[in-house]
Amino acid sequence: MMFFRRAAIGATALVSLLALGGAGAFAQSAEPAASIEAMPIDLDQNMVRFVASEVVQPLPDETVGTTAETDNEDSDTIETADSLHDLVGAMPPAGDMSGDVRCLAQAVYFEARGEPLDGQLAVARVIINRAESGLFPDNYCDVVTQRGQFSFVRNGRIPSPNQASSAWTLAKAVARIADEELWDSEVEDALFFHAKRVRPAWAARKIARATIDSHIFYR
Repeated sequence: MMFFRRAAIGATALVSLLALGGAGAFAQSAEPAASIEAMPIDLDQNMVRFVASEVVQPLPDETVGTTAETDNEDSDTIETADSLHDLVGAMPPAGDMSGDVRCLAQAVYFEARGEPLDGQLAVARVIINRAESGLFPDNYCDVVTQRGQFSFVRNGRIPSPNQASSAWTLAKAVARIADEELWDSEVEDALFFHAKRVRPAWAARKIARATIDSHIFYR
C-alpha cells in the first residue's frame, strides 16, 4: 500500500510540473511585433483560445492637408477677386448641384450664354429676385418653368444643355455666384427683362434698372 501511495504522489507532482512548464512556454511564444486578440470561448474545451496577429499602424492620409490647402486657396481667391471674370475663374468645380441651382444655371445657359458675364449674372439675379419677391413662385425651378415666362421652356420642361461646352461651365459658375451672393449685379432688384430687339407693352409700366448688352432689365 505504501508503494502505491508513493507512486500516486509522484505522479501528481509530475503532472503539476508539466502543467507549469506548458504555461511558461505559451507566455513566451508571442512575438514582440504581434498583438493578442481574444477569441470566443470554446464551450467543448471550456477554455479561452487566443490568436496572434500582426500590429498594423495606419499611415497618415497625405491628401488631407493638400485638399485643405487647395480649398483655402480657392476661398482666398474668391474673397479677393478683382472682377467677375476672375471670380468665375476661381470657382471650384461645381460637383453635385442642388436641383434648384441647376435650374438657375440652365436658365442662364439658355437665356444668356451669348451675353457677357455681367449679363449672365443679371439674368440669374432676376430669377432669384422673383423667387424672393412673394409675387412669383418661391423656388428657381418653378420661376423658370412658370407658364409664358421663358421662351426656351417647352411644355413646362427645361431642355438639357450641352454639358461638355464651356458655356455650360460658365453658366454653372455664374449660377452659384448669384445664389451665394458672391458678386453684386447692377440690375439690383429687377424682376423683368427683355431683349432690346423687342418692345413688350408691359415695359412702359416698369422702371428700367439697367441695360446690359442685348437685354434691358426692369423693376
